Amino acid sequence: MSSDKSAILIVDDISSNIQVLANALQADHRIKVATNGDRALEICRSETPPDLILLDIMMPDMDGYEVCRKLKSDAETSSIPIIFVTALSEVNDEEKGLNLGAVDYITKPFHLPIVKIRVRNHLNLKLKTDLLEEMSHIDGLTHIANRRNFDEVMEKEARRIARIPQPISLIMLDIDFFKAFNDNYGHGLGDDCLVQVASAMREVIKRPHDLLARYGGEEFAVILPETGLEGALKVAEELRRAVEMLGFSHAFSEVADHVTISLGVASNEFDKQASIEKLLKQADQALYKAKESGRNQVAH
Repeated sequence: MSSDKSAILIVDDISSNIQVLANALQADHRIKVATNGDRALEICRSETPPDLILLDIMMPDMDGYEVCRKLKSDAETSSIPIIFVTALSEVNDEEKGLNLGAVDYITKPFHLPIVKIRVRNHLNLKLKTDLLEEMSHIDGLTHIANRRNFDEVMEKEARRIARIPQPISLIMLDIDFFKAFNDNYGHGLGDDCLVQVASAMREVIKRPHDLLARYGGEEFAVILPETGLEGALKVAEELRRAVEMLGFSHAFSEVADHVTISLGVASNEFDKQASIEKLLKQADQALYKAKESGRNQVAH
């Protein structure tokens, strides 16, 4: 099946119900199945969660309402749209499901053409919502991650480290004497400088789980999950070199005749209890150290 097809998770304890829905939808979608609530939660929290869930209400051990409640209370799964598929038809049952965060309600016996249309409509809506969400995480000028994106990824990494202790490193950096650049060349060229610097650094930060973000003004940040101090220092030096190689003229810098950056590196590699706040503070202090030591260098 094509990997660009949307994935639908069908959750029902009766295999014949799953088969009917799967047969109707598999031509246009990738189908995942679960016959109980625990398995449904496991699939939704995996690396490849579904784009939409068709969820039965009447199931043993954990009913559909409870599955929905758990999914909506978890930041990592709360945005997955849920359509309840059930034999219950009382208005208060429907109200309860919608109040829990479901987007729709289909009663059995269902009319398959209607099910297909509702699935298609909700997937289209999710696609538009995802695009808007993605745009809200991108810096408008440099087209790399913005501060909001950075904060959310840091929170996510904090939760992950709490579950599975592992190293994580953070690089804080900014452009040397950027105020002097703006004051003398103007904000138009200043914006061009920021775009060029971000583009050069993007060529260095290529691992899927690493994040390069514009932290604010001329300051940038890099999150390096599963990376210790030695690896982070190498990445920081590559970033410093990449920006220097641009040769972007800066006659008003006190360290070079071109644009340079100073970088501070922090890692929790030897401090498994280090909080994200502590890591941020350490990286910021390291950046200050790099500036105090002459700029255009890496410090930790």
